[in-house]
Formats: sequence, C-alpha cells, structure tokens
Amino acid sequence: MESPTLGHRLPDGKSIGTAIGFVLLINVVGALPATVSSPDTPWFRALEKPSFYPPGIAFPIVWTLLFTLLGVALWLVWRSDADGRGLALGLFVAQMLFNVAWTPAFFGLERPLLGLAVIVVLWVLVLGTIAAFRRVDRRAAALLVPYLAWITFAAVLNFELWRLNA
Repeated sequence: MESPTLGHRLPDGKSIGTAIGFVLLINVVGALPATVSSPDTPWFRALEKPSFYPPGIAFPIVWTLLFTLLGVALWLVWRSDADGRGLALGLFVAQMLFNVAWTPAFFGLERPLLGLAVIVVLWVLVLGTIAAFRRVDRRAAALLVPYLAWITFAAVLNFELWRLNA
C-alpha cells in the first residue's frame, strides 16, 4: 500500500495537496500586514521595551510555525462534516481578521493602546474558535492552543509597551 503523498487522496476525498494549500494560504494572509507596517521604524525602535521583549528573529519564526498549525487546523475543520463546522469556520475567519488588523493598528498607526484593544478582541475570538473547533475536531482545537498562548504573551507584551511609553 502506498503512503499518502502530494496528489494522493485521503479516504474522505480531500488531498494532502489541499492541506498544504491551507497552510500556505494562512501563512500568506498572516504575512500581509508586514507589507504595510512593521517594527522596523524609528518610532518603534525609540520605544522603551520590557525586559522580556524577545529578540527580533523570534517573531517570524514563531509566526510561521503558528500560521502553519492554524492552516492544518483549518484544513481539519474544513474537511469535516461534523455539526458546528460553519460556526467554527466563521469564528476562524473573524479571528484572522483581527490578527491581520493588529499590525496596522499598532505599528501603522503607532497606537499601542489601539493594538491592545485589537489583541484583547483577538484573544476572545481565538478562545471561541478553539471551543468551536473542539466540537468539530479535537485535533484542530489542540493545534490552536500554542497560538492562544502566543496571543496571551503578545497581549502582555503589548500592554507593557503601552504602559512603559504612555
């Protein structure tokens, strides 16, 4: 028996190639805000940073890993026929919109407090997405837990950046 590879079909008719497509799509969508704003500005470099601020290289590494996990989780839910799939997919889209909105709010507008408001809503939406994914596919929900942990850390970091520079 052949092992599944790109182009082979899974039992439910959804290919591994489609899973890779979901991963690539989420990574592209997640990277889009970096094309309009980034931490590489005089404004951000001048901000006082908390002692636990990670090295700059950590962010692209962590986000690529997290967006990859999100892509796989989304694919698992998308290919399911379980009740609650529509709600789970809708919540995923909503949380991605807030994820994408954070970078322009924080870096583009140079408004850490606005960024904090966006990330708090994002955190709530990610929690709801995990709950909705759990009803459809427990593996998909588990894949979102590191994302929630990072969003929690990012919210604390965002708060400290605002507090230190207000």
